[in-house]
Amino acid sequence: MFDSLQALPPDPILALTPAYRADPNPDKIDLGAGVYKDENGNTPVMRAVKEAERVLLAKQDSKAYVGPGGAAGFNEVIASLAFGDALKQSLGERRVSLQTPGGCGGLRLAAEFIAKANPRATVWVSDPTWPNHRPLLGAAGLTLAAYPYYDLDSHTVRFDAMLESLSAAAAGDVVLLHGCCHNPCGADLGREQWREMRDLALDKGLVVLIDMAYQGLGDGLEEDVYGVRLLAESLPEMLLVSSCSKNFGLYRERTGALSVICRSGAAATAALSHLAATARANYSMPPDHGAAIVQTIMEDAGLRADWERELAEVRDRINNLRAALVRELAAAGAERDFSFIEREKGMFSFLGVSPEQAESLTGDYSIYLVKSGRINIAGINRNNISYLANSLAELLRAGV
Repeated sequence: MFDSLQALPPDPILALTPAYRADPNPDKIDLGAGVYKDENGNTPVMRAVKEAERVLLAKQDSKAYVGPGGAAGFNEVIASLAFGDALKQSLGERRVSLQTPGGCGGLRLAAEFIAKANPRATVWVSDPTWPNHRPLLGAAGLTLAAYPYYDLDSHTVRFDAMLESLSAAAAGDVVLLHGCCHNPCGADLGREQWREMRDLALDKGLVVLIDMAYQGLGDGLEEDVYGVRLLAESLPEMLLVSSCSKNFGLYRERTGALSVICRSGAAATAALSHLAATARANYSMPPDHGAAIVQTIMEDAGLRADWERELAEVRDRINNLRAALVRELAAAGAERDFSFIEREKGMFSFLGVSPEQAESLTGDYSIYLVKSGRINIAGINRNNISYLANSLAELLRAGV
């Protein structure tokens, strides 16, 4: 039976990491993998996470299953982080939250839930979007459509085109939005645009699914959830996927959550039963360690304050790197305006290079990035930024 299978091509992003590691060039730079890196190129364990693990090691007395919905305490603190205490309280029994195996688990659970609730729904995703959105949603049997989002020439959000495209969506269709720090382009909706998106969803009867993987890495923990809270307080139904991979640095612990807002408490109770059954049929129980870490941090004033300080350090470093890269490119004589990089948010931006130029950066300069030209800003540091800027400026002058 298995002899009938043909090998699939490697993931274009994940394949960059082994190629980078095998490269002997001492000047090599990894701008591909989507993880945060510090000045030394490491992905550190956050201080509050280390302390929370010490606390857990001392007091945890069981490794028994928690349940398909995960830890109730974690579900509440992650909902408070996203919605704020006041909005969470006002949503009351209309909101249910479940712990999931990372943001990916939350997206897949959301997709299967949508397929059960409305199998005829089309899910609209941005063009471009995170490459894994399509397989995660499409594998649940959902129909996908794209709406225009980013203009590669002007490096701005194509908001008018986005609204025009979504005006063709049918009532009950689902619109996937990035909560902040859009991956891969780094260009986010402004507050007025969020308000217009809310109005369109209300007018058309659309359900919004927000993927929020980077809360706290854009402008701040509160600022980054403006759109989430605006829609949650305005729409009768909404889905939110939260990830703790980036803002808590819990990548390998697979820690996330899915929150669903329904029209009524009765509908939410029914939704919870279906979500729990779907989780049980997929992965049975989510892993507990990462969720226990997050809950420990969020329920301890000192640990939470230290986590927020370190998250601010990470955010400031990324934003400063954006500004520094723009300066270095100008100093290197790059024949293009790269100021858009400083205006964008989060770990990712497009360089605005062609696939051929991206391949040249990798093959000729050992600068590893995906062919779309998306780079991970956090892969830059003070030791490699000049080499990156000079290499890109040289490539552009050569007209490759």
